[in-house]
This record gives sequence, C-alpha cells and structure tokens, in this order.
Amino acid sequence: MAGCSGADVGSAPDYDEAAISKAACDANAAAGPITYISGYGYSASAGQLDVFIADELGYFDDLCLDVEINAAGGNGQQLVSSGKGQFTELGSAEDVLMAAANSKNLTAVATYGTTSPFCIFANKDIKSLKDLEGGSLGYFINLTPTAGAMLDAAGADVDQIELIKMTNYDPTVVLRGQVDAVVGYASNQCATLEAMGEEFSQFLPSDLGVTGTYNVMETNAQFLKEHPEAASAFMRASLKALEHCLADEDDCVDIITELAEEGGQGKAFPREQQARTWAIESQWVRDSQAGPPGVQTIAQWQGASDIVKQFGTVTEIPPVEDIIDIDIVADLYDTNGELIWPGDAK
Repeated sequence: MAGCSGADVGSAPDYDEAAISKAACDANAAAGPITYISGYGYSASAGQLDVFIADELGYFDDLCLDVEINAAGGNGQQLVSSGKGQFTELGSAEDVLMAAANSKNLTAVATYGTTSPFCIFANKDIKSLKDLEGGSLGYFINLTPTAGAMLDAAGADVDQIELIKMTNYDPTVVLRGQVDAVVGYASNQCATLEAMGEEFSQFLPSDLGVTGTYNVMETNAQFLKEHPEAASAFMRASLKALEHCLADEDDCVDIITELAEEGGQGKAFPREQQARTWAIESQWVRDSQAGPPGVQTIAQWQGASDIVKQFGTVTEIPPVEDIIDIDIVADLYDTNGELIWPGDAK
C-alpha cells in the first residue's frame, strides 16, 4: 500500500539513531512496520499533517518506529479494521460513531479539537437554514448528524428539503444555482469561497448552539493490545510534530505541499489551500476544551454520541467507553500539559 502513496515507505529502526533506551527501542521495533492510512491525501489537517511531518523530521526514527504512509486515501477504516493498516484518521467523533456499526476492531486514541469542522454554505439569498425548505441541500457521503442538528436547531423541516448527493467538492455550485446549499467543511469550501471574495451565506454549528468534535485518530484494537508501547510511541512522535506545526505553520505547510507534489497530488493540494486549511484547523487544536492536543474525554464523546443517536442514520452505536481509549494520549503529557519527549530517553 505504501508503495502507491508517493510518501516515505519506511525503514528498519536503527538504535544508533534512536533517542530512547535500548529496551524501549526494542519494544517499539518489535511491532514491525506500522502503516498509516491518510484519510484525505496530503491535507494539512491534524491527525494527517503531523504524521507526514513526524516522518519527515525523523521523529519516528527517534523512537525506533518503522512507519509506512499510504496517502492514496480512502477505505482507511476498513484497512485498519482488517489489520492491513495500523492507524487512520476520520473527520469527527460523530463520523467514527456512525461508522462503528460496520467497522469493528478499531479504537479511537486521539481527538484533536472540540470545534466541529463542518459548515453549511449557501447562495446569498439563503438567510436562514429554514429558507432551505422547498429548496435543495447537497451533501458528501452522508448527511452528517451535525448538519441534521443544525437544521433542527434552525427549525427547518428536513422532509421539505431536497437532499442531493454531491459528486465533487467545487463550492461554486451554490453560486451558480446548481444547488441552494451544501454541507461542507469550514476550512475547505467555506474558506475557499471567502478567499474568492464571493458573496455567500455561511452557517456554522456553533452559530446554532450545536457542539462538535474535530478529527479523530484510530488504531487497530488488536495492534494496540499487542503493541501498546509502539502505539503510544507513534502518537508521541505525531504529537511532537503537531507541536512543531502549531509553532511554525509555514514550515509545515511548505513540507506537506512539497510532499503532495512529489506524491502526484499537487493539483489537489496547492499551497494557498493548504495554508488556509491549517490556519483555521490549527486554531481548532489550540482551542480544544478537552486538554492538550489529542486528549479526548468521555464527556466530549458522549455529546457526539447524543447527536448521532438523534440525527444519525444508524440504529445502534456502541457505548463510548467501548471504542475510545482516554489514557494513551493523556499519559504522554506531564502535569503542566507539556508533551514528554522522547519518553524513555537514553
């Protein structure tokens, strides 16, 4: 899989280059190759950007991890669930809960924010989501529960709205009247329209009192059970890279843009788009109410569970406690909220 990504395919750990003790290095190396499946190519998003940067800056090597990256995108949950990969990222806890009915053997180990990444963007004549009654609303993959909660909060009757599954991510469809509004991402389509200087209407979950979560890292549950040290080290290295990307946004945007170009995805991820994306999403990480970057809580996920139960399309979802691990990332920070690096040092 890594061979088709255009990213670094990994290499055997070398203790001479390690920043940790021989015992810790051996425990991490024993996990063998660790494959990360990018949820959305080379996007400058937490849970994705940091993995690429950790690889580029040598943080995985420091911890004796042999990490391979599949940036081809898609099917991350299925591949990790089946053991063909060890880590992948999904856009929100709500998304993970929706997928949990069909994706077993997965454990969520990190959630990167308490801000929902979604937005509903519409033509300028839509002043309220209730105005969509008698009109049309586009969506990608499924009508996310967050969108359902937003429509409900606005008093809109979904049965009076034509729902249309979108086939591309071009936000200008609302400007051309092909659809009245679309459920998209605040850091992508909405940010793109703003950068274009176009007149449009934007609705954010927070505007309507709807809570949310931002980006989740998942791992294969069996892998986590068999190699807890390596799983913890993978997150430590990724969070070290995330720390760097919060401190030096331009450097990380430059690196991920170059990697996208090398990986044949440069047109999909131009630098100006990557910069817009990370400028917004990095702030979501900083603003997280759950704790330091990546830390997740039962309460945070229970709120997501409540939204899915009310507005999702699945009939049953597992209890939050069964699908998340709240300790693996929390234990990587000291009492002052500082990431402990490199851990078991030489």
